[in-house]
Amino acid sequence: MSLQDSPIIDVIIPAFNEEESLPKVIAEIPSFVRHIVVANNNSTDRTSEVAEKAGAVVVFEGQKGYGKACLTAMDWIKNQNVQPDIVVFLDGDYSDYPEQMKDLVKPIQQDNFDMVIGSRALGQKESGSMTVPQVFGNWLATTMMKYIQGAKFSDLGPFRAIKWPELLQIGMQDEDFGWTIEMQIKAHKAGLKYTEVPVDYKKRIGVSKVSGTVKGVFGAGYKIIFTIFKYW
Repeated sequence: MSLQDSPIIDVIIPAFNEEESLPKVIAEIPSFVRHIVVANNNSTDRTSEVAEKAGAVVVFEGQKGYGKACLTAMDWIKNQNVQPDIVVFLDGDYSDYPEQMKDLVKPIQQDNFDMVIGSRALGQKESGSMTVPQVFGNWLATTMMKYIQGAKFSDLGPFRAIKWPELLQIGMQDEDFGWTIEMQIKAHKAGLKYTEVPVDYKKRIGVSKVSGTVKGVFGAGYKIIFTIFKYW
């Protein structure tokens, strides 16, 4: 079946204490999505309950880590009788616009790209939606990837789509902050056909677990730079 027809699309949402935002995120995901898989990353609130009520499948991952949650959701998808054509990754904090998913998957459907990154750098950002360390960190990471790896990206945005077989092919391993950049570096090194599309960005609901704390900012920064050199 051509991806131009009706590709099977699943969505993965890693979530830690997102009970307030998740119902809004799930409600705005386009109807062409088959499964919405929320990976509850050891939340202490009603994340699982509100996600299930909103129509998502919930898997539980007790070990903290963005990448770990994503890997657990991928394991659930692997066990389905019918595998997806495309997987979309989306954060659960309502900072992205889920309805823009149609623009995210379009290059895969129409032009046979393997991976599409939703770039906040190319889209419209609400004032205050990204902190100074986030903006600088994205610029530094993408600049380093360009000169060290030869990979051309403008953002490490979490809102992204990738063909499922290609995602399995690149062998994702990172269990925390290095998840997004590992995917981009591995996709580039594997020769996958990738592009970016503009996506808009707004202030998230709640406090960021990364940019909202000093520990998170330095932890993410260290892991991103480490990952760039790891795959040099």
